[in-house]
Amino acid sequence: MAERSTAAVDVADNSGDEPLAAKADEATADGVAQTGERETAGDETDEARGDSTPEAAPVQVSPPELHSGHKLARRYRLEECVTRLDGFSSWRAVDEKLRRAVGVHLLPADHPRARSVLAAARSSALLGDPRFVQVLDAVEENDLVYVVHEWLPDATELTTLLAAGPLEVHDAYQLVHQVSQAMAAAHREGLAHLRLTPSAVLRTSSGQWRIRGLAVNAALRGISSDTPQRTDTEAIGALLYAALTQRWPYEQDAFGLSGLPKAVGLIAPDQVRAGVHRGLSELAMRALVNDGATASRQEPPCTTPEELVKAIGEMPRIRPPEPAFTAPPEYQRTTYQQGTYARAQAVPGATRPVPTPPPPLQSRTGKALKWAVSALLIAALGLGSWQLADALMDQGKSKNPAPSQTGGSDGDGDKGTQKQTAAPLTIKGAQEYIAKGDAQNPEDVDKTYDGDSSTYWRTKSFIDGPDMNPAYKPGVGIVYDLGSEQAVSAASIGLRYAGDHTTVTLYATDSMSSSTSLSSMKKIGTVTTNGTTAKVTVNKPVKSQYVLVWFTALPKAPGDQYSDPGYKQAVTDVKFTG
Repeated sequence: MAERSTAAVDVADNSGDEPLAAKADEATADGVAQTGERETAGDETDEARGDSTPEAAPVQVSPPELHSGHKLARRYRLEECVTRLDGFSSWRAVDEKLRRAVGVHLLPADHPRARSVLAAARSSALLGDPRFVQVLDAVEENDLVYVVHEWLPDATELTTLLAAGPLEVHDAYQLVHQVSQAMAAAHREGLAHLRLTPSAVLRTSSGQWRIRGLAVNAALRGISSDTPQRTDTEAIGALLYAALTQRWPYEQDAFGLSGLPKAVGLIAPDQVRAGVHRGLSELAMRALVNDGATASRQEPPCTTPEELVKAIGEMPRIRPPEPAFTAPPEYQRTTYQQGTYARAQAVPGATRPVPTPPPPLQSRTGKALKWAVSALLIAALGLGSWQLADALMDQGKSKNPAPSQTGGSDGDGDKGTQKQTAAPLTIKGAQEYIAKGDAQNPEDVDKTYDGDSSTYWRTKSFIDGPDMNPAYKPGVGIVYDLGSEQAVSAASIGLRYAGDHTTVTLYATDSMSSSTSLSSMKKIGTVTTNGTTAKVTVNKPVKSQYVLVWFTALPKAPGDQYSDPGYKQAVTDVKFTG
């Protein structure tokens, strides 16, 4: 079963280089909006960008002569050149094998940055964090180096969002929270961005923030830093500052935003714009303190994304705004509700005539009908009396009914008369089980037992189905830890997609590790459903601390902000009973 990944692209970000011109020799734009609209931004100095390390000098390398329709690796068909800069170019392309849009960075194999770009792309791809726009391929072939990226057609750059005004307080809070967490995770793996600009941060239609160009954008431009964590932290502070004020926190204009007045220095966001959230204003200053800012309450500066995450955690949580209430239209009675449906409207002042009831049935047909109705009533009364008497006789024959067999067994006596009630089992932890190939979304497994039906773990989208291909991917699933050995009698699994059929099997296993083979596990129940709930009943309760919820068939579902149309499933809630 071929796997279809999320459709998105990390094309070169539009961070201030000249826009792409109509002629190829004037094409020097540094980016393009996800919707395909080219953006214009003036030249920006390193100070305007907030970069601690200036970009490398332009490289005099002739980019390869490519055109629309050119195909790489007999797979990636180039559609449109969106950037041509400093010896490399970026394209919107189509992956013909998986039938999805992608983006491609191209540069000659003899380009002085080709090695570093390949290394950065491969390191970024290994991270596999869905909060970053993913690197899908990085190849050197036929004197070319190309890096293939995801493409997010529904995402909007922060640059575009700020063109309409500053963000709402909750949106700005989510921006700094999600970006800080993502960059902290990247730095723990030894990866830095170093080019975290408003055009590198995207908001999807679901409200999630994603970062593009991790390590790759800096490698393409020859940017490096002796203090990468500090550089990225200051960049996050600048993003938050711009989100709160719609101004860039330096004197120079940048990214379509006006800079601060000259000779004023770096002042707090709540002094730039009225109504700015005080806590977020101070947070921005703590992240920018390395550039001369001063937090109003003198908290220590944040010099790493990890410290920024900790500072956000100490703030009171900013909740989303309440939805606006719209009063329903005034209730009006219709003519049907007034009892005048299909009647002529009364004339004011006139006396409404009293309708004359129809005369009784006097014909022979009417008399026969009355006798037939009377006979039916008599027959019904007789039948009801007979059933009542029969029930009373049965009750008299057996005053002591036999014990119920539900929840008991032969020989249990009085215990068998009481139906056993299933008790819910507490889930202590979970992780993906990977039998073959790549993981699905391991960072979201805890959303399947967080008690919130609006959150979920999702699989990727597959082309073939509904049954999964054992040679490629025998199945997908999650192993749950019940804390200790428990008697598992049933499972209820909430699903996001209905249609076709979903096949779920429960296995008892001795660990959460994917190194344990399916053949060594004990199959304890299976079910196939077309709905959004799969209820697996275990005929004989099995004791186990670890239970695998395993999907071997998936329904066909439409595309969304995360993946293309295909065979896929998402799990909202998992509950075990014993």
